[in-house]
Amino acid sequence: MSDPDIPDFSGLEGGEEQAAEDAVQEVVNWYNTQILAERNAPVPDEERIEELKAGREAALADGAQLATADPEEADQIAAAYAARLKELKES
Repeated sequence: MSDPDIPDFSGLEGGEEQAAEDAVQEVVNWYNTQILAERNAPVPDEERIEELKAGREAALADGAQLATADPEEADQIAAAYAARLKELKES
């Protein structure tokens, strides 16, 4: 049974690489939303903002590596980022 809170990237057009790109982008979007929310807080937590920015940068770096990833690597990245998104949403 699939979890409705985890995006299912498996059926997207473009195969493993597109699924991985979409999964990474979902995580980047989550970080962007959190950074914006923290910046707009009455008293922004600069340490949290820096942690969020570091997480976003790591995701962007992984996304850049997809250009040279083989299908197996892309599938692993897609799975890892789908799990990461679930973890982030639950925290």
